[in-house]
Amino acid sequence: MADQLADSVLYDVSDGLATITINRPDAMNALNTAAKVALREALESAAADTAVRAVLLTATGRAFCVGQDLKEHVGKLDEARESGGGNALSTVKEHYNPIVRALTEMPKPVVAGVNGVAAGAGFGFALACDYRVAADTASFNTSFAGVALTADSGVSWTLPRLIGRSRAADLLLFPRSVSAQDAHELGIVNKLVPAADLAAEAAAVARALASGPTVAYASLKESLAYGAAHTLSEALVKEDELQTKAGASEDHTIAVQAFLNKERPKYLGR
Repeated sequence: MADQLADSVLYDVSDGLATITINRPDAMNALNTAAKVALREALESAAADTAVRAVLLTATGRAFCVGQDLKEHVGKLDEARESGGGNALSTVKEHYNPIVRALTEMPKPVVAGVNGVAAGAGFGFALACDYRVAADTASFNTSFAGVALTADSGVSWTLPRLIGRSRAADLLLFPRSVSAQDAHELGIVNKLVPAADLAAEAAAVARALASGPTVAYASLKESLAYGAAHTLSEALVKEDELQTKAGASEDHTIAVQAFLNKERPKYLGR
């Protein structure tokens, strides 16, 4: 099944995998309003669709996403000044926050296939995914301070948890291009591959997750998010709760039986 929510975002579901592709290559996949709305709707559709067991977020062209479309943004700043009111950055609440919540909170794994530069909100969206596969030609940049803005798209939460507060502060206060190799060494990138292999490798990772134990993956996502903001005692209680849920899944029974039979399990995603 294939669907196109808007020219700027492509949406395809096949064999349990939803592939969402940002498609504004001539603008380096900068986020205008149409693209943000389409991306938000695509992620919400993937999250709600029981046939979808994993998501791949990627892009066309030489960039993953350079963040806010500044050409459109300048117009909104002018409108806000002329009207004496309004909020040119209401997009954070209307678009970026729902997009990040959809990525982090959907009960299924999300893979980012980072084909090129990921900057600003584009960097934030990549960080909000559960696993990042990057081309060796990709790069990462916080960008916010470079245009006199602070962090959004979840970067203030995700980046320090990946690389530590000190390194996160360095990248935020002194925005610059971080190579894919350096990002891999920092822990931002999970898997680094040759640019020519990015599409195939990212899809392979996402398809492996789409055929895996979906309930267990959902519980792992929830436990990681919970553990980041709670005490060990609280995390242990949460682990017990989630393990009970995973243990009651059909996939757990399938996995145990396959192990005893020395077979490869074929998960149903429930």
